[in-house]
Amino acid sequence: MSAPIAPVSPALARSARAWFVAALASQWIFAVYIAWVLAWPLLLGDGEAVNRTSLITGHVAGDTLGNASLLGHVLAAAVLNAVGLLQLVPWLRRRYPGWHRGAGRVFMALALVGVASGLYMTWLRGSRLSDISAIAISLNGVLIVVAVVMAWRLARQRRFDAHRRWAIRAFLLVSGVWMLRLGLMGWILVNQGPRGNTAQLDGPFDAAWVFGCYLVPLAVAELYFRAERAGRGAQRAVALLLSLCALLTALGTGAALMFMWLPHF
Repeated sequence: MSAPIAPVSPALARSARAWFVAALASQWIFAVYIAWVLAWPLLLGDGEAVNRTSLITGHVAGDTLGNASLLGHVLAAAVLNAVGLLQLVPWLRRRYPGWHRGAGRVFMALALVGVASGLYMTWLRGSRLSDISAIAISLNGVLIVVAVVMAWRLARQRRFDAHRRWAIRAFLLVSGVWMLRLGLMGWILVNQGPRGNTAQLDGPFDAAWVFGCYLVPLAVAELYFRAERAGRGAQRAVALLLSLCALLTALGTGAALMFMWLPHF
């Protein structure tokens, strides 16, 4: 049995809620963008509308398997961004355990759909800007599968504390594509233009962030897990870190909204 979670300090709880609110608003905006700008036109057969966005490889006439993979990928992404964070709300888990279990199964299944379709498009359809980004995406996919399997097994074993930690890891890994966009656009906004960025996503900052977009959140999560069982000094330090994460999430969301998402509505 895992050790019970110690009471967290008010500062740590408030900072975690601040990041949650910033992330939830951002992911819902991203979900609307995916659904309206990508998924809906694909369902209607309007490939030209999709191809006017910034997709590396959009709708290709005659490529049935590739187009189906793209549709499955964006549909999965829209649902994952819309409901993923809600799985982490304790009140919802306690009040509606049936919904939590059902939504969790859907989340895990769609995460695997996203991995399979993403790897197919990256390596077989050629939807990549550089080998560095392709390797980063592939590692992200492998880690998603590991986290999903672990979260599923621990839930089946009713080891709910460990399941919670692996579910959070799975969520952060699945959210890598969202965090990638926030980090890139926020970086460009702060620097008032590209700095260490290239069109092929292989500049110095790009090469670091294509891995960092999921490894950095994982590291922050590990610090949070340890702070839950640590003294007040450690909890205050992690609270400051989470507050910074909330601020950066809001900044990146504003930049992505201006530069990437709104222009396509």
